[in-house]
Amino acid sequence: MPTERVSYGGWENCYRLFNDDVELIVTADVGPRIIRFGFIGDENEFAEFEEQLGLSGGDEWRIYGGHRLWHAPEARPRTYAPDNEPVDVSAKDNSLLAVQPVERLTGIQKEMQIELPQGGTHVVVIHRLRNFNLWSVELAAWALSVMAPGGRAILPQPPFIPHEEKLLPARAMAIWHYTDMSDSRWRWGRKFIILRQDVNNAKPLKLGVANHEGWLAYARNGHLFIKRHKHFDGMPYPDFGCSAEVFTNERMLELETLSPLKRIEHGECIEHVEHWFLFKGIHVGEDEDEIESQLKPLLEQTQQLSTWQE
Repeated sequence: MPTERVSYGGWENCYRLFNDDVELIVTADVGPRIIRFGFIGDENEFAEFEEQLGLSGGDEWRIYGGHRLWHAPEARPRTYAPDNEPVDVSAKDNSLLAVQPVERLTGIQKEMQIELPQGGTHVVVIHRLRNFNLWSVELAAWALSVMAPGGRAILPQPPFIPHEEKLLPARAMAIWHYTDMSDSRWRWGRKFIILRQDVNNAKPLKLGVANHEGWLAYARNGHLFIKRHKHFDGMPYPDFGCSAEVFTNERMLELETLSPLKRIEHGECIEHVEHWFLFKGIHVGEDEDEIESQLKPLLEQTQQLSTWQE
């Protein structure tokens, strides 16, 4: 079984899931959280916040780094319920299951199921939110990957169709009050929206889209991280209909996907699936045609490997 119990980042109780190509590390002292994902012997694709590594307990929410699960729409204090307590982590075959105690603040329980085949870099992450309140709750599962600084997020644009061929809009897009669309970290292209992480610019930026294409990417140091999700047409999403969002500041960049909004009764669960892929030796250029030529075969490959439960 390709799992082992390890210490990492000051946390004594972590679990490593690995094959010959990549590894993931899931914390058991806090979470549920995937604190590391990367090639064996290579750097972490996720950001780590060194001043918070190894901490646990307390009522203050900490970002820690890595990949986490929230519930949307975003609101204080609900969304920021601390995940500082130990979680139950169990290993089975090629997977780990991390289950959080029911949040005292919200009555919601979070869990992540992480599956890694024996070879390759394809990871399946199944996010679940379960309602333990005595009343129904409307929410969406919100999966956030906190990417290491210095890279570029790539969001697909809808297919370009000339004005005379189609008059109706292509999709919804949400802009936050603090987002400056003239900021030089943006590139608004015909085929892609690109957001560059800049360690020297502390101003936050955020954008959300109805991501019908179902993928997001992050290019950094010759590595390319692609995560896929399913957009369900005709279903309600948070934030004016957003199924994918990006956020950045001077320390990191987040690739975020969301499930549709759903009202769940006591004991019911929302499930949201992401498929992750990691490639090396991919040097994404600046020209949109060059970016497309790099991405196209990888997107076709990852599309074939991603399967969804309707």
